[in-house]
Amino acid sequence: MKTNQMQLIFDARSVNECFARVAVAAFLTDLNPTLDELADIKTAVSEAVTNAIIHGYQSKENKVRLYCTVWDNNVEIIVEDDGVGIADVKKAMEPFYTTKPELERSGMGFAFMDAFMDELEVTSKPGVGTKVVMRKRIGAQD
Repeated sequence: MKTNQMQLIFDARSVNECFARVAVAAFLTDLNPTLDELADIKTAVSEAVTNAIIHGYQSKENKVRLYCTVWDNNVEIIVEDDGVGIADVKKAMEPFYTTKPELERSGMGFAFMDAFMDELEVTSKPGVGTKVVMRKRIGAQD
């Protein structure tokens, strides 16, 4: 099994969300994903990175870490922050739940990640940070 890996560490700024999703999409081109698969992955990455910036760091300057590993036709994407963390991950993953209603956040970030990826794992510790692990098989039959 051959693997290919990359990692990005970038400033927790909203302008870098687009950079992160495009970088992941470019990295995955060797797997020859469909446009739908790419759109799903880019959306999931956008949501994870936005959560780190808006909720994890509460828009304060810091770093977001993104790791991507591909093997066979599989991709694993990890987005990590050292932000405020999530006290109740299960509650945070409920559709429409948001801690930032004043910013008109929809509370659908984790729901989108879960819908667009095959697997989603979220671990977090208050005051330490959050780790989002997403996996998807490229070319999977429905």
